[in-house]
Amino acid sequence: MTAMVVMEMGRFLISTDRSKLDVDVIHKFLARSYWASGIPREKVVRSIANSLCFVVYDNANQIGFARVISDFATYAYIADVFILEPFRERGLAKELMASIMAHPDLQGLRRWGLGTRDAHGLYAQFGFKTVDNPSPIMMEIVNPEIYSRS
Repeated sequence: MTAMVVMEMGRFLISTDRSKLDVDVIHKFLARSYWASGIPREKVVRSIANSLCFVVYDNANQIGFARVISDFATYAYIADVFILEPFRERGLAKELMASIMAHPDLQGLRRWGLGTRDAHGLYAQFGFKTVDNPSPIMMEIVNPEIYSRS
């Protein structure tokens, strides 16, 4: 996989070039988020290293992020999606999701997954729906307090 500019929208840019991303911006946001509260910086660094990352820039400033965990053949999970608060309500999250769903390395996958507490409307625009009747074949381990334990 090569880093690429995924989309340009005037002063905004979405890119998969990891060399330009700002880990401090990502860590600061995630450490306060409801889904990764208290996450250590080293976990963020490791998660980035093992994911396809999409970064939203306003000129040279990073203002958004998402990462995709995938085998690039059958499955992808979208995680850590955010746009910084001063830049919300401009359609940037929708453009970020459109860039993810259109990425050439993520085509033809059998299954996509993600978790959200408050952005169902955004993801529904891309075909995601809630799991109404969880299949008995799907299982999970959830440990939401892992970052609060030493």
